[in-house]
Amino acid sequence: MSERVLTQSPDKEVRRLNRVVIRFAGDSGDGMQLTGDRFTSETASFGNDLSTLPNFPAEIRAPAGTLPGVSSFQLHFADHDILTPGDAPDVLVAMNPAALKANIKDVPRGGEVIVDTDEFTKRAMQKVGYETSPLEDGSLDAYRIHGVPLTTLTVEALKEFDLSRKEAERSKNMFALGLLSWMYHRPTEGTEQFLKQKFAKKPEIAAANIAAFRAGWNFGETTEDFAVSYEVAPAATAFPVGTYRNISGNLALAYGLIAASQQADLPLFLGSYPITPASDILHELSKHKNFGVRTFQAEDEIAGIGAALGAAFGGSLAVTTTSGPGVALKSETIALAVSMELPLVVVDIQRGGPSTGLPTKTEQADLLQAMYGRNGEAPVPIVAPRTPTDCFAAALEAARIALTYRTPVFLLSDGYLANGSEPWRIPALTELPDLTVQFATGPNHTLDDGTEVFWPYKRDPQTLARPWALPGTPGLEHRIGGIEKEDGTGNISYDPANHEFMVRTRRAKVDGVDVPDIEVDDPHGATSLVLGWGSTYGPITAAVRRLRTAGVPIAQAHLRHLNPFPGNLGEVLRSYDKVVIPEMNLGQLATLIRAKYLVDARSYNQVNGMPFKAEQLAAALQEMLRED
Repeated sequence: MSERVLTQSPDKEVRRLNRVVIRFAGDSGDGMQLTGDRFTSETASFGNDLSTLPNFPAEIRAPAGTLPGVSSFQLHFADHDILTPGDAPDVLVAMNPAALKANIKDVPRGGEVIVDTDEFTKRAMQKVGYETSPLEDGSLDAYRIHGVPLTTLTVEALKEFDLSRKEAERSKNMFALGLLSWMYHRPTEGTEQFLKQKFAKKPEIAAANIAAFRAGWNFGETTEDFAVSYEVAPAATAFPVGTYRNISGNLALAYGLIAASQQADLPLFLGSYPITPASDILHELSKHKNFGVRTFQAEDEIAGIGAALGAAFGGSLAVTTTSGPGVALKSETIALAVSMELPLVVVDIQRGGPSTGLPTKTEQADLLQAMYGRNGEAPVPIVAPRTPTDCFAAALEAARIALTYRTPVFLLSDGYLANGSEPWRIPALTELPDLTVQFATGPNHTLDDGTEVFWPYKRDPQTLARPWALPGTPGLEHRIGGIEKEDGTGNISYDPANHEFMVRTRRAKVDGVDVPDIEVDDPHGATSLVLGWGSTYGPITAAVRRLRTAGVPIAQAHLRHLNPFPGNLGEVLRSYDKVVIPEMNLGQLATLIRAKYLVDARSYNQVNGMPFKAEQLAAALQEMLRED
């Protein structure tokens, strides 16, 4: 734990809590994501379990002070194991009227609301439909309101610096961060060090932000409006022993890909085109040339995956990253990879659709696209992480399948996992799988006349994978491309029987991918099962815990592998009277389950760009379980 630079007065009451949900909200230019990220980092260093939900507008710069321009960051931290960023904020920090109006409906009665009173001008309030000031008309009487002139106090705290008023006002998010850090006894050393590094080339700006941060802390310490501060103890029993850091899903995924390339002893190549919410993976991997990572920012989605497939042919662990609209453009090349039978990891960070849809909001509606979104019979394995930290392991698993079976593999994350964060135990190298690849080195087939030749489509009898021959290897020259090949030789073939054989063989290869059985959490011998996949894991598990606490027996299972399904899934599904599948789509997994296993799986669906809330999901599950 970091040493606290600042100390707390013994004159104020300190209350102990087991968990807190805080939401920072303001205009897109108010720095709410940075504020939330810094509070999260200090909370992680303190040792709390945590889960975050960044939420920002799709517009690059929405009009200031408007509802569409509101950006927020929600953090749930606790002294015990938690699974979601929280259903509702206990504390809302609203930097302007738009932030208040957009978020106040989520705050429960009695919640604390901290507002920047300087921003509640007549014009700003009218812009979002307030005819009278909500701070004065009694409409907020159900909440504990703390009106703080954040802008004025920040400018006053920075008057000794050679800054314009506009420049000084930009530091008010650091004032707010200092105030909240005082309220919840957060460490401060890390934030001050961060500011020094961030503005290393502008020491005056760094000093001003640190001064604003300290002023916010001191304001909490001295003002009578905040008579109570709160302590949330570290989650000492929630984590196995190890070294931890806070990590987002996209960062964990990037690290997982690097780890996979190291374990496979292959260079990592990323061919990508920037797209929300996947761009962070490109940004991160571009920093790691020291690990043999090559990143190529292409002119479009098609060029990105084309380069990646070329790198796969050349012997790299090849990856392309995108979101749903990009998958649509990449589909022809994914089908080419299926035909060429080369390893390729296709990372789809799902977002609200269709078309451009909701670029900054979450959804898991690309499952059927990943399963069937190509011409012809073009099966592809599909892997889905369930938490931000699980993105690391899912990346390793996707790479394992791609390299072992010589096939493109879909990794389906989503915006909720990509941007959310939680504590991650850094694994030891001995815990990582061995992904070593054996390239073809010589002839693998003997003709009737005794001639030894190389057949590019002569398969491993266990995996049905074809050999991977590096270009330039003497004697291994072979034809490759998108036109159907003859089994074994790889020669172009239009023979109907050969085509059917190749189609069925490619299907059998994917069906034969080695995936573990699905595990069922059923401590009470329930008759009903809730089945999920991907990022619904946290809300589903939290809802199941609530139901069990209320005496409702319910079983839970969660899928990582969506193609092929675990071998025991059918048996598991048929052992329960009711199966409910919550999804952030209109029932895509349920459609697959009903078709494959003829089980009357029931859907519970939400497509509003936000993850499920645990309380809402628990109530819905209980109601569905009561139905005949």
